[in-house]
Amino acid sequence: MAKVKFGAVELQNGLCLAPLAGVSDYVFRALARRFGAEYTVSEMVSAKALCYEQISRRSPTPNRVRTAPLAAVRRDELPMAVQLFGSEPKFLAEAARLLESGEYRGACGEVPPSAIDINMGCPMAKIVGNGEGSALLKDPKRAAEIVRAMTSAVSLPITVKMRIGWNRDHLCAVEFARRMEDAGASMICVHGRTREQMYAPSADWEEIARVKEAVKIPVLGNGDIFSAADALKMLVETHCDGVMVARGAQGNPWIFAEIAAALEGRPYTPPTLAERMAVALEHAERLVEEKGEKIGIAEARKHLAWYTHGLRGSAAVRGKLMRVESLDGILPLLEQLEE
Repeated sequence: MAKVKFGAVELQNGLCLAPLAGVSDYVFRALARRFGAEYTVSEMVSAKALCYEQISRRSPTPNRVRTAPLAAVRRDELPMAVQLFGSEPKFLAEAARLLESGEYRGACGEVPPSAIDINMGCPMAKIVGNGEGSALLKDPKRAAEIVRAMTSAVSLPITVKMRIGWNRDHLCAVEFARRMEDAGASMICVHGRTREQMYAPSADWEEIARVKEAVKIPVLGNGDIFSAADALKMLVETHCDGVMVARGAQGNPWIFAEIAAALEGRPYTPPTLAERMAVALEHAERLVEEKGEKIGIAEARKHLAWYTHGLRGSAAVRGKLMRVESLDGILPLLEQLEE
């Protein structure tokens, strides 16, 4: 399998962690990287909010600078991208410039990102209602203007994460991808669903294959990858350059090790129950360390539910995990599952 290259980024197997709102923070990205993700993408960051934080007259206290920390990049997680969302080229270009420079109010990262990704796939109503996310699929001219503005503003590669269309009657993936390539995008990730489908039913990998045939830049496939078998099947059926795993990594950061082993023809040994529970606890501990106990525990609950899903006796334990209020309350519940 050929390496995936765009800008200065070079990936051996093209194994990527997708941007996941409220999920793919530094702790989650670090765990995914430990278990084999070669490239990760941040939670989506509002370009306009990042720009407005720079001109606010209010004192830049931690409680008032909320957008910039989402874009923080640490040296140990490169290569990674920060994903921006918006619909106005001037704000996206300025936000990209700020991220590349690292000199902006609230900046707390160690290095600039390896690339800047544009969200053209989020289906949520509050995003689409502002003409952002997958709404841009209906306005390819504006989408291309955004890419051109950003590539003119920075030297970092600009990538695009998109869906295959607004609905089944308006599939636009091939033509849209061509326009993004012509505008200067360095890589495209295609989620094989329409906006109307949201996250179900099954992803349409044939449309991903059509995009791969239509453009010369790297194409990543996204949608319905929950195992190494799924990843290999997508690579064979679509000929895409790599895969971007989203929900399949929730509670299962080992999926990247599983896929890498399959690609390289190596045996793979899944984690034991004890190993799963140890990483689940570590995930919660690191969230508390990063965000404080109140926020860290609140965010850890969903991860703990994912880690324990499908385990014998997990339904009763998950109910208790959803009410836990401290780290001390987590360990006994995980040990109960092990027993």
